[in-house]
Amino acid sequence: MKKKILLSFFIVSFSILYFIGALLTDAHPTKVGAIPTDMQNIRAVSFVSKSGATLKGWMLEAKQGKGGVLLLHGVRSNRLQMLNRAKFLQKEGYDVLLFDFQAHGESKAEHITFGHLESLDVEAAYDYLEDRLCNPTVAVIGVSMGGASALLSNVKIKAQVMILELVYPSIEQAIDDRMQIYLGSIGEYFSPLLTLQLKPRLGFGIDKLRPIDEVSKVTGAVLLIAGEKDVHTTLKESKEMFEKAHEPKELWVVKRAKHVDFDKFLGKEYEDKILDFLDEYME
Repeated sequence: MKKKILLSFFIVSFSILYFIGALLTDAHPTKVGAIPTDMQNIRAVSFVSKSGATLKGWMLEAKQGKGGVLLLHGVRSNRLQMLNRAKFLQKEGYDVLLFDFQAHGESKAEHITFGHLESLDVEAAYDYLEDRLCNPTVAVIGVSMGGASALLSNVKIKAQVMILELVYPSIEQAIDDRMQIYLGSIGEYFSPLLTLQLKPRLGFGIDKLRPIDEVSKVTGAVLLIAGEKDVHTTLKESKEMFEKAHEPKELWVVKRAKHVDFDKFLGKEYEDKILDFLDEYME
């Protein structure tokens, strides 16, 4: 009887987690809408990812020769998450590109791949922005999956500055953290039932999603931003990422912050910090 109960429990658990896996990897299309009417020198753009997906975005021009900033949103979001960043960066003289990752917003694809194919989006976006700058100095700001995608791309050896917010060290650790959030201490025992789904669903394994192995290869200045109370990407994990990065680098731990959008959470304090860092390292 106990064996039957355990077997039934396992089957039910696997079925639930298989369904969750489908939800997590399914595309997340959303309507972004028209260009905001309160913005100037902004235009809709589209370009092709190195994966073959067509990506939709907005380009903001300042044409003051300060360089460009590439903005990368988080998982299951879209370019609107980065819109306020684009506004204050343009105001300070930077040309800005923000776009929807494939399978997000208005950029079509079948699956979210948590940085694997999205890294090819980053490479295409970087090239698109750099080709249109009078000063081809580029910084990257990536939130969560956006930052992971940047680290998994060849942009890490091109960008003058990389600002990484809430970036997971590995997909295995990210899944384990979330399972423990929702299921407590037993969550770690169920994590493999999600990680094992990656290869049959998406065609690659967890070894392809380890940003922590890539951060040491970044050649530009690194600002890593972490939330003191974050349980999705813990402060310990962010510190481990930071330790692997080369100088010049800075770790900014935001007091009382969880897994939040720091731009919204901090307001002008965030803007000032980002602009100060860019002023110091953008040449």
